[in-house]
Amino acid sequence: MREDFLHYIWKYKKFDANNLKTANGETVFIASIGQHNENAGPDFFNARLKIDDQLWAGNVEIHIKSSDWFLHNHENDKAYDNVILHVVWEHDTDVFRRDNSVIPTLELKNHVSKSALNNYEKLFSKSGKWINCEKDFSNVGDFEMFNWLERLYFERLERKSEAINKLLHASKNGWEAVLFKMLAKNFGLKVNGDAFLSMANSLGFSTIRKIHANKTTLEALFFGQARLLEQDIEDVYYLELVKEYGFLKQKFSLSNNSVMPVQFFRLRPPNFPTIRLSQLASLYHQNQNLFSKIIEINTLYGFYKLFSVGVSPFWESHYTFNKLSKKTKKELSKPFIDLLLINTIVPLKFSYAKSLGQNIDELIIELITSVPSENNSIVEKFNSLKKISRSAMHSQGLLELKNTYCDKNRCLQCAIGSSILQRN
Repeated sequence: MREDFLHYIWKYKKFDANNLKTANGETVFIASIGQHNENAGPDFFNARLKIDDQLWAGNVEIHIKSSDWFLHNHENDKAYDNVILHVVWEHDTDVFRRDNSVIPTLELKNHVSKSALNNYEKLFSKSGKWINCEKDFSNVGDFEMFNWLERLYFERLERKSEAINKLLHASKNGWEAVLFKMLAKNFGLKVNGDAFLSMANSLGFSTIRKIHANKTTLEALFFGQARLLEQDIEDVYYLELVKEYGFLKQKFSLSNNSVMPVQFFRLRPPNFPTIRLSQLASLYHQNQNLFSKIIEINTLYGFYKLFSVGVSPFWESHYTFNKLSKKTKKELSKPFIDLLLINTIVPLKFSYAKSLGQNIDELIIELITSVPSENNSIVEKFNSLKKISRSAMHSQGLLELKNTYCDKNRCLQCAIGSSILQRN
């Protein structure tokens, strides 16, 4: 038995509320169960009850056993002085407020149906399951599932918004600078994301503004700060970058001592840091005021067009500085742009609108549902249980579901878990 199950039982009144009596034989009538409190303090605020002939308004505290009241030292905490009912699974002792007055106790174990208990035990009986509800997941209705995934997606956006606010504070409220840092991190993908972010953090965005008109200068800046110009290579393009970076380093007092080294190991050549940095330079060379453009665009086609950038001529026939390859334009692919939309653009648009007090939820939904679903191990596993992920909103919602609910056994706070528990 878990205490959060009792919270669920009380919150949704999943018990027989007829003929309730306290441990001392007083009749209990529930007018309102109160408001669920998920922070410190009593579990439910502002409940309204009638105990015998006395009306009460106050808080409700819930425990597995009555004696847990003392285990948690509530008898010494003034926050619990206004508790009007102690709801427990098993009553084993009377409890008291700080003034030694007895708190009425309601024992629930004889008022909860066997089906609710069986569903609860079935849900939490782990035996090598990937998620607790994997046997019942496919039976949850589509309408309920999609509504929950939409809510999970916005929970994920809210969490990402907190991280964006920290970047915004560090960037002195410069949205263009925040965009650059987020794009840099996502251009680096998982392997080089932190290294690219450290490169972006080592620069003032004003430097990029001043030199964006010259693509070679931008590449010199990015490659130099990423510590990719420290080799002994005799190549005209490479030597030009080294010379240009030396000038930039002195002019803007640059340092790359805190920049993490980039990695090439286990990367496909299109994802080499050299290629991604050249593409990032192309993007900023072609677009002044990129943040404003991103805020204005609301269609997938518009973003595909905006991010349709390639590499400089040298990188069309190279993946590294010292080895020729077959000549290709190496433009950003649509799947890569989809990742930028998921991880950078949509969260940034959401955070910016929120900072202005605007609600653009419908625009966000329209945009993110136009982006194809991600394909990763978590999404594929959910799809094997029930073919559910039809867009990036769904795949993002499924990631939030697995990481924030399933892995933490928060089934009782999950719409899917609640749906399973409510079955007869």
